[in-house]
Amino acid sequence: MNNALGLPPASAALKDDKDFLWLNLRDLPYFRALLRSVEANFYQNLDLPAPQLDIGCGDGHFASVTFDRPIDVGIDPWSGPIRKAARLGAYRRLVLGDAGKMPFPNNFFGSALSNSVLEHIPHVEQVLSEANRVLRSGAPFVFCVPNPAYYTELDISARLRRLKLHGLAEAYTRWFGRISRTVHADPPDVWQGRLETAGFQIELWWHYFSPQALHVLEWGHYFGLPTLLPHFLFRRWILVPTHWNLALTERLVRPYASTKPDPRGTYTFFIAKKI
Repeated sequence: MNNALGLPPASAALKDDKDFLWLNLRDLPYFRALLRSVEANFYQNLDLPAPQLDIGCGDGHFASVTFDRPIDVGIDPWSGPIRKAARLGAYRRLVLGDAGKMPFPNNFFGSALSNSVLEHIPHVEQVLSEANRVLRSGAPFVFCVPNPAYYTELDISARLRRLKLHGLAEAYTRWFGRISRTVHADPPDVWQGRLETAGFQIELWWHYFSPQALHVLEWGHYFGLPTLLPHFLFRRWILVPTHWNLALTERLVRPYASTKPDPRGTYTFFIAKKI
């Protein structure tokens, strides 16, 4: 299993015509926009042969911003996000279903991706096995997930520990995991074991999203609460998606949108392939 401490191949040459932070910031709460903008950069130089499968496509926003052409197939278990994804046109075909029981033939797809999804799936081993089944031999499978630092580097937990409130710190950490629906925040060797069992080999991995960036994301869950109202009323997170309206937010967030690998990073990006 190889890890990257230098520049990941996906961000070696970023697109001059795409500012992924802004493209996400104009549509999403700033803490989600920050993370998604970093991840979007990683895909720009990846070779994802067709037909492509997006496991956990959600509402399609990430794919619509990240890729210049529609992904061949997206699958998700929730009907609401699937309907939104259909409106965005980021997929040629959308399937409502459980990725642990995918309705696709063996050896069908040329590549697969799953962006910040696998950490939410309790039966992730079954999903990995199904991903292997529907992929062709040698096909790449790329995904990203939080690692243990997602919990150990939380800002509020650290502040509580400094006050000797260790029990409260642990309770807050567990609570944050629940509100973010995080089931798996594991180190690379745990994912290596899962992937090898499912018939994959890791080609490359790197940590990203610094502890400081995680703090922006963590506090964003609370500072971003005002966006719930426009989303409820108008189905939009940002009512005025203009540079002048978001200039201060963009200025405050941009320093944390680093695409460089970070040994202390709280998320991990994996490039694997079907053996």
